[in-house]
Amino acid sequence: MDLKEAIIYTDGGSRGNPGIAGIGILIEDKDGNVIREISQYVGEQTNNVAEYKALSRGLEAALDIGIEKLTCYLDSELVVKQIKGEYKVKNERMIPMYNMVMPLVKKFKSFEIIHIRRELNKRADQLANEAMDKK
Repeated sequence: MDLKEAIIYTDGGSRGNPGIAGIGILIEDKDGNVIREISQYVGEQTNNVAEYKALSRGLEAALDIGIEKLTCYLDSELVVKQIKGEYKVKNERMIPMYNMVMPLVKKFKSFEIIHIRRELNKRADQLANEAMDKK
């Protein structure tokens, strides 16, 4: 597949916070065609850790496909602002997650991360919930 530009929607959730956690990732080409969907159980996690795991897995999947220009949409304002450098990562449990994502971000020729409202992230949310339901 010779695809250089894509959009990903990621979501992570947990039931209990911490509790059963799942991630959902939707990868689309720039025309809105679905390239890949990922729904994965990620163990017992907090919501924020699940959000980072979803972003990390989405970035890995985009790199595997050969994407060079990536736009990421997340409904986690915390994660978006931490990745953009607008918020410091203070929580000790979040530092390794941040350190896992940033080297992946740097592998793209062009990378943008944007916070969106939850209702605009429905499919990724659905995929995360499906992963938790299957547990």
